[in-house]
Amino acid sequence: MKKPFIPHINRELSWLSFNERVLQEAEDKRNPLLERLRFLGIFSNNRDEFYRVRVATVKRLMKLGHKAIEIYGEDPEILLKQLQNKVLAQQQKFDNLYLSILEELKENDIYIINEKELLEEHKKFVKDFFHNEVMPSLFPILIDPKREFPFLKDKYGYLYIKLVSKHFPTQIKYALIEVPTKVLSRFVILPEIKNKKYIILLDDVIRFNLNEIFSVFGYTCVGAYNIKLTRDAELEIDNDLSESILEKVSKGLKDRQKGNPVRFVYDKEMPEDMLNFIMKKLGMSKNKDSVIPGGRYHNFKDFINFPTLGLNHLTFQNPPPIDIPELDELKTPIIDYILKKDLLLHFPYESYNYLIKILQEASIDPRVQSIQITLYRLAESSRIANALINAIKNGKKVTAVVELQARFDEEHNIYWAEKLKEEGAEVIYGVRGLKVHSKLFLITGKNKNQHFKIAHIGTGNFNEKTARVYTDLSLITAHKGICKDVETVFNFYRDNLKIGEYKHLVVSPFSMRKEFTRLIYKEIKNAQKGLPAQITLKLNNLVDKEMIGHLYKASQAGVKINLIVRSACSLVTELPGYSDNITAYSIVDKYLEHARVFIFHNNGNEKIFISSADWMTRNLDHRSEVATPIYDEKIKKVIKDLIDIQLKGNQKVRIIDRHQTNKYKEKKPGEPIIRVQDKTYEYLNNLVHSRETKIKLV
Repeated sequence: MKKPFIPHINRELSWLSFNERVLQEAEDKRNPLLERLRFLGIFSNNRDEFYRVRVATVKRLMKLGHKAIEIYGEDPEILLKQLQNKVLAQQQKFDNLYLSILEELKENDIYIINEKELLEEHKKFVKDFFHNEVMPSLFPILIDPKREFPFLKDKYGYLYIKLVSKHFPTQIKYALIEVPTKVLSRFVILPEIKNKKYIILLDDVIRFNLNEIFSVFGYTCVGAYNIKLTRDAELEIDNDLSESILEKVSKGLKDRQKGNPVRFVYDKEMPEDMLNFIMKKLGMSKNKDSVIPGGRYHNFKDFINFPTLGLNHLTFQNPPPIDIPELDELKTPIIDYILKKDLLLHFPYESYNYLIKILQEASIDPRVQSIQITLYRLAESSRIANALINAIKNGKKVTAVVELQARFDEEHNIYWAEKLKEEGAEVIYGVRGLKVHSKLFLITGKNKNQHFKIAHIGTGNFNEKTARVYTDLSLITAHKGICKDVETVFNFYRDNLKIGEYKHLVVSPFSMRKEFTRLIYKEIKNAQKGLPAQITLKLNNLVDKEMIGHLYKASQAGVKINLIVRSACSLVTELPGYSDNITAYSIVDKYLEHARVFIFHNNGNEKIFISSADWMTRNLDHRSEVATPIYDEKIKKVIKDLIDIQLKGNQKVRIIDRHQTNKYKEKKPGEPIIRVQDKTYEYLNNLVHSRETKIKLV
C-alpha cells in the first residue's frame, strides 16, 4: 500500500536554519558585544556536531545507492550538495560577522591581534610565554611525502606549515603542529597599554615563533595555515556476546577517534600546492567531499570561553536564580513538603540546588530506604552522583540506570558508572536496543509504619552545569499513581521482559506515539462537533512524518495548533490545505530552550504533559522516554502562563515559515515589549514571592 504524501522539510536543512538563528544572535547588536562573540562559538560548535553526526549519516547512506532513497526518502547525494551550499553561505556570513565584531571590539579598546600586528612592547612577552608555556606542549611533525600522512584527530585544530630549505631554496617541506588548546587557553591576554586590552590567539603565538622551531633543522617557515578535520562520530557497537556493553562502548570510543573524514576546513589563503598535497594525502576531493574554505582561524567553539576581561557591561548580567521562600523556610526535609503537595521547579530561573538538596537530604534521611535514578548526561564533577554515593554510605540501596551511549558524554558516564559500582550501587547499563533518555528518580522510604514514594519526572538531564543555561522543568510528586508507574519503568530497566502497564505516564516506545495520536484525534472530533479545539506543543525538534501528518489532519479539521520549536521543524507552515491553522515559532536567546510541554484543550478539561521526548522517530520508537501528566491545578496554570508568555513574546522570537527565512516576530503598535526569558523570570519571581501576583502579559 502506497504511503500518503506528507509535506515536510528535510530535517538537516531545517537544522541548518536553526543554526542560522544562532548566527542571528551573534549579529544582533542588542546583545552585549562579548556575548555576540560567544554566539559565534556556539554556532561553530553546533556545526561541528552537525557534521560529525548528521552529515556523517548522509554520507553513509550514499554508499547504499538507490536503496538509500527508499530508506531515507530523499537522494542523499543531492541533499549533501544542498547542505554544502547552505554551509558555504553561512560561512561567508560568519566570516564577515567576525570581522565586523573585531571592529566593534576596537571601539571598546579591545584588540584581537595576530603575530604581524604585535606591538614592540608585546614581543618579549610573547617570546617568553612561548618558551615557558607553549613550547613544552608542541610536538611538530615533518611530513614525509613517501610515508603515510599523519593522523589528524577529530575536534583538534592544526597549523599546516610550509618550509623552505635555507641551503636549497627549491627544496620544500610541509609540517604539522597541533594547537595545544587542551592544555592551554586559546586566548593569551597581553599586557595592557594605555588602557587598551590586547589578546592574541595561541595559534598566532606559535606562528610568531615558528622559525625558532625549524631553523635549527635548516628550514625557514614561509607560511602557516589553520586546518581542521571533522570525523564521523557514530559509535559502532559490535554484536560480540562475549563483551559487556561497558567494554563495547569503551572500544567504540577508541574507534570513533578513527572515524572517516566528513569535513575538511582550511584557510582560504592557503596556496594551491599546499591544498592539493593535503587533499591527495587525505583521499578527499574539493568537488566530491565537504571541503570548506574558511578564514584564518578554525575551532571557533573556543570562543564560547572568550575571556570577559573584567568588562561586565559587555556580557549578559543574568539575575541570580530565584530563591523559593516556601522551601527555604522549611524546618523539615523537602520530602515532607512533597508528601503534601507537588513541586514544579523551573531551571535556570530557579536554583538547581533545590533538586540537589532533595537527593542530599534523601541520602541522610533515616526514613529513606532506596533511591533509583536514570543518568544520561552527568556533569564532570557531579554533585548528583556524589549525593548517590553518600546515600550508599548511609546504608541506602541505590540503583543507577546509566546510559553509556549518551553521545559525546560516554566517557563521563563510564567514569561515574564505574565509580557508583565501586561504592556499591546497582548499576544498569541501559536497555539493549533502546537508548534510555528519561529523566527519572524514585525515592522510597518508610515513615513509622507507612511506606512512601517520591518521584521526579523532568525534561532535562541531572546535570548542574547545563542547568545554568538550559531551560527545563522538573516535577517532583508523591502522587501514588505516578510513583507506581515510575516504579514500573525502573522494573522494566531491570528486566526488559517486564514492560508493565502505565495508567498515568506516557512511555515510549510502548504508548507515547499511540497516546498522543489519540489526543490529537480527540481534538479533531471536538472540532468536527463545533467545540473549541486546540493543541500547543513546545519541543526541541518536530520531524516525525507520521505525527506531522496527524497535525495536518487536525489543522484541516479546524483545530488551532501552536508550535514552539527550538531546532528542526519539518512541518511545513503556511501551506494551504495542510497547515492553515498552524502557527510556529522558535525562541533563541541567552538560555537554551530545552523543556518539552504538550497541551491538549480536551473541551476545556486540559491535558498538560511535560516530557523528555521530542517528536522524532528516535524518541517515539527507539528510546525510553517518559511524559507525565500535570494534575495539580495551580501547577497547570503556571505552565499555561509560561507557554502564554512564549506565544506572546515579540523579542528573540522567530516565525517558522515555509521557506525557513527566520524572520523576527515584530512587536505590534501599542503592544508591550515581551522578551520571553526576561518575562519568564519576572513572572516566576513574582509568583514565588507573592502567590496572589498576576503578571499582566498584554
